[in-house]
Amino acid sequence: MRKLALIENVSLDGVMQAPGGPDEDPTGGFSFGGWAVTYFDDVMWQAIADWPRPYELLLGRGTYEIFAAHWPYDEGPIADELNAARKHVASRTLDRVEWNNSTLIEADVVEYVGALTEQDGPEIAVHGSPGLIQTLLAHDLVDVLRLSIYPLVLGSGKRLFADGTIPAGLTLVDCRRSTSGVLIATYARAGDIPRGSFEFEEPTAAEVERRRGLAADE
Repeated sequence: MRKLALIENVSLDGVMQAPGGPDEDPTGGFSFGGWAVTYFDDVMWQAIADWPRPYELLLGRGTYEIFAAHWPYDEGPIADELNAARKHVASRTLDRVEWNNSTLIEADVVEYVGALTEQDGPEIAVHGSPGLIQTLLAHDLVDVLRLSIYPLVLGSGKRLFADGTIPAGLTLVDCRRSTSGVLIATYARAGDIPRGSFEFEEPTAAEVERRRGLAADE
């Protein structure tokens, strides 16, 4: 088996839309495109350099089109890796994909990805793809989250965790801080959510009354 990793740039309030430029994804009237660019520094580039290699890509339609319009025309180590990587593209509207080594997923995406992770091979990396990742999260297909968390609040936009995400515990396996204040954190699955309580073993009369009030409001 191999792991599926989400690699995402997110604001402090969880927005992941259009980190790379104003024209990347202005849908829904989003006007803050490019919010991540000025924060990049050597620490962040080193974190990218430390990602597992080789890897394959799993992309939604929007992110595939952004990448396919840019990386084949760029040069350098990152461009070389992305252009050479095998790419799996989930889309209900595309009828073909022309970027080098790309495969259009024509089967059910959940079944396709489930079968993909059962195979031997390199890690499967998901960048962007806000619609696709909701499907992956809702079907518990994500093993690792590599999140770059930026010190800003955007208020609106497409979010990393939307309704339908399966509740789960996570373990922090690595964390770095960039000179610009970005936290680069890697999380892995850690089973169910552990729960406890700070309440008294025997609730006070005030607590009993509070609970009655909550029940009455339901």
